[in-house]
Amino acid sequence: MTWALVRVYGVCLRLAETVRGSKRAVGAAGLSAAILVFASLGLSLPLAGFGPEAPPLVDLDAPLADPHGRDLDLQPAVAANLASQPDMRGPAGRIALAVEAAPAAVNRLVEVRRGDTLMNLLVDAGLERAEAHGAVTALSEVFSPRRLKAGQVVRLAMLPENGAAGTVSDGQPDEALRLISLGLTTSPEEDVVVARQADDSFAARVEARPLTRRPSHYSGTIETSLFEAAREAGMPVDTVVALIRLFSFDVDFQREVQQGDRFEVLYDSFYDRTGARARTGPLTYASMTLSGKHLEFYHFVLPDGDDDYFDAKGRSVRRALLRTPVDGARISSGYGMRKHPIKGYNKMHRGVDFAAPSGTPIYAAGKGVIDRIGRNGGYGKYIRIRHNSTYKTAYAHMKSYAKGMKRGARVTQGQVIGYVGSTGNSTGPHLHYEVLVDGKQANPRKIKLPSGKSLKGADLEAFLQARAEIDRLRDGRRPPDILMVENDCGGDLPVQPAASEDSGSEAPAAC
Repeated sequence: MTWALVRVYGVCLRLAETVRGSKRAVGAAGLSAAILVFASLGLSLPLAGFGPEAPPLVDLDAPLADPHGRDLDLQPAVAANLASQPDMRGPAGRIALAVEAAPAAVNRLVEVRRGDTLMNLLVDAGLERAEAHGAVTALSEVFSPRRLKAGQVVRLAMLPENGAAGTVSDGQPDEALRLISLGLTTSPEEDVVVARQADDSFAARVEARPLTRRPSHYSGTIETSLFEAAREAGMPVDTVVALIRLFSFDVDFQREVQQGDRFEVLYDSFYDRTGARARTGPLTYASMTLSGKHLEFYHFVLPDGDDDYFDAKGRSVRRALLRTPVDGARISSGYGMRKHPIKGYNKMHRGVDFAAPSGTPIYAAGKGVIDRIGRNGGYGKYIRIRHNSTYKTAYAHMKSYAKGMKRGARVTQGQVIGYVGSTGNSTGPHLHYEVLVDGKQANPRKIKLPSGKSLKGADLEAFLQARAEIDRLRDGRRPPDILMVENDCGGDLPVQPAASEDSGSEAPAAC
């Protein structure tokens, strides 16, 4: 009998620890349970203070709830321990345990504001500095608290230090709290969680956020500009910018885009469990029809891991240089003779001016090495990039340089190198852009630039297969029960093919 009671006491200890989550409550709750067991067996144990105010009885056949709202079905564990002791069970086949009611958890969502530190946020939320320091130290193992940004939300689960329910006044707790867990979203695909361990230390882990991938298809007619037409169709800004950059190798957006021209795009969107779009993938397909001329490009990943965009015949879209090194700009002055806006007489203008708001990013027209940077007379703040033995490009009147720009620095095509300004001889914010061929300025709009590589052999065959797959997806030729996409329900989820006319992305289907 004594051995059986010891086993029951052990079960009580584990039950109390699970419900409370605090070692200090384990002994008291377990002892109270054991005392009640003695009473139920007709035994007496002299102990002052045990009387009519005894803790409530808990039916072990009913699930319990912990402070975080989860059901704790402990009946199988208890039954296993007591199966060999039928004399210890009551008339209804149950044993009554006295368990102190668990205090309610204090759950908080704290928004990070400009100038906040995680340490201060935790202390302001009611944690002791030592407690907060332990959590921050653990978090630093997987995520730097310095990367917190204004607007991020920190999720806190806490319990009152003395085990009571505690009160909150003026938004602040009246007593110190013990941190149970801390969580925050660090990217569209990852959460970071810091949790209290059995020894009261903290440990951090990274948890993947399940996302549902779904194809998004848009098409539309241009009335004023490609940017406005794409935004009206519902495309995200980042995707619209990627679309413009993709066609900037072949299209002069100032002169070649006309009212009535059309566009079409296909890309993947990724949704979280709430149905909110977390991020978008790269363009899978994009096309433009300009005054009857059709341009279309397919995204393809090469066997070596590099990816690029190719036309229907497998020729790379990339050229040696971008035609437009700044987004959303208009040409305010072309290449050739003109009346100088400051000096007042006719003078050869050996570049192209792009008017844009001050601070607009300027992109490197091609990959290369910076061979000159700094002030350059009437050019103001100036950068020149050497692309190869033949081509160089120059950028003038800049407001400032991008971080890391210096002589000898290597840049990639499309990388931000500086920002539009009005330094030097300038009447307003704009970019003066030059292309130098064998050291002499040439008209950027009339230079026939070399194209990128063309696919051949096995690479071309793989591309043609990928192209056919993309075309089937675009045209909706597959029946709905064959087109499958990844989902967060542990399997494949059938979806309708993308629409072919002015359609937007769909919300993820329910599991």
